[in-house]
Amino acid sequence: MSGALSAMGPRRARPARRAGPSQAGRRAATSIAVFLLLGELIARAPALFGVEVPVLGVLPAPSGVVAEALRELSDPAYWQSWYLSFLRVAGGFLAALALGVPLGLLLATRRSFRNVVFPVFEVLRPIPPIAWVPAAIIFWPTQELSIVFVIFLGAFYTITFSTYHGARQVDPALVQSARSMGSGQWRVLWRVVLPAAMPGIVTGAAIGMGITWEVVVAAELISGGSGGSGGGLGHFMWDAYLANNHERIVVAMISIGLAGYLSSTLLRRAGRLLAPWQPLK
Repeated sequence: MSGALSAMGPRRARPARRAGPSQAGRRAATSIAVFLLLGELIARAPALFGVEVPVLGVLPAPSGVVAEALRELSDPAYWQSWYLSFLRVAGGFLAALALGVPLGLLLATRRSFRNVVFPVFEVLRPIPPIAWVPAAIIFWPTQELSIVFVIFLGAFYTITFSTYHGARQVDPALVQSARSMGSGQWRVLWRVVLPAAMPGIVTGAAIGMGITWEVVVAAELISGGSGGSGGGLGHFMWDAYLANNHERIVVAMISIGLAGYLSSTLLRRAGRLLAPWQPLK
């Protein structure tokens, strides 16, 4: 009997089943429903149970947030705030992309340039973009340029460093092969280094886009727009705070989160089209 069992060998462990898209979607929907139900119970605890939940009891009820969101969706001023914030984020992000990618490639491929510029870059990189707000107000002639500049800083360092890191990871054998076939420095940079670094560039761009939407809240506080219709989503949220409208504050927060998520998702999909031969990092 033991010989037969030894001949059969040890049993192979069955691979764990992965949750399919439908199952993962059901789990996500369940967790969101439980979260909203708990939020509703906490907000209505004084009326239902006669007791206010410490700290969390001041949060608005999800039903009130949904009702406020429905009202805002029919208000043109809300969409005007989206439009203004999107223009500012797009301007700052495109400027960061246009400057950050070439700078990152130069830092990765030119040693003398890196020895001069990289120390300064590393000193400035840890400074939060919000800390530049007073300097932006002083040095830029208009408030709009000050906002775009602060948003630009939110993405610039991330894009530059991701490009630099991606270009440094290029296989030296590819560069040597291209040079042995007569390619010059700029052709190697354009045809070998840039395509190989593209996944890192796209990843850095997606992260930088998320940071720009984080920064836009603080940046738009220096906007000259009056009211939620003139200052973007950041100013829209500040007006809600001044009006003590907690539901509108949450609506503004969710709007900024959705804007960042959608923008980063579009960038990642664009990266798959630009670099289909390599997975994104």
